[in-house]
Amino acid sequence: MMKKINRICVFCGSSSGKQETYSIQARALGQAMADQGIGLVYGAGGIGLMGTVADAVIASKGEVIGVIPYALASKERAHPAVEMRVVNTMHERKKIMADLSDAFIAMPGGFGTFEELLEIITWGQLGIHQKPIGLLNVAGYYDPLLAMIDRAIEEGFILPRYRNLIVVASTAEALLEKLFAYQPLEGIVKWIELSET
Repeated sequence: MMKKINRICVFCGSSSGKQETYSIQARALGQAMADQGIGLVYGAGGIGLMGTVADAVIASKGEVIGVIPYALASKERAHPAVEMRVVNTMHERKKIMADLSDAFIAMPGGFGTFEELLEIITWGQLGIHQKPIGLLNVAGYYDPLLAMIDRAIEEGFILPRYRNLIVVASTAEALLEKLFAYQPLEGIVKWIELSET
C-alpha cells in the first residue's frame, strides 16, 4: 500500500523557458501541493521554474526545503526564504532530496533535470525505492523522452512493465491525482536475474 505523500521532490529548470505556460504550471503545482498539505523538496534555486514553484508553495504557507551543494549556492542563486540544507556534493544532494521525499515530479528543465529524473527512475527500476515518479508534461515537453523510452522498450533495452514506473499528466492537478493513486510495482526483476533463468 502506498504511504501518504507528505513531501514531493520537484526537479525543474533554473530557467523559466520560452513558454509562459511553464511558469503557469509551476505556480499551479506549488499552490496545489501546499493546498493539500504537501511540502516541497527541491534544488534550492530562487530563479527559473525552481523559484516559481518554491514561491507558490511559500505564498500558500507550505513547507519548502532546498538542498544545494556549497559550490552551487551562489551560482544557482539560492532562494533566500526556504529552509536550506547545504551539502558537500551533488551525490549527497540527490540522496538527501530522495530521502526527504515521498514522491518525485519532473517539470520542464535541462540537463540537470534530465539527469535527476532518469536516475530516480533507475533507482525505482532497481528497487532502491518504490515511490511514485511523475512527469508534468507541460505543452508536450516530455513527448520526445517518452517516445525514446517506448523505443527502448521496443528494442529490448527496458522491460515493458517498467514503463509503469512513470505517471504522466499535462496539469498539476491531474498529476497529483495520479501520484496519489499510484501502486508500486511488485516483484522488481533485474536484467541479471532474467539472464540467469
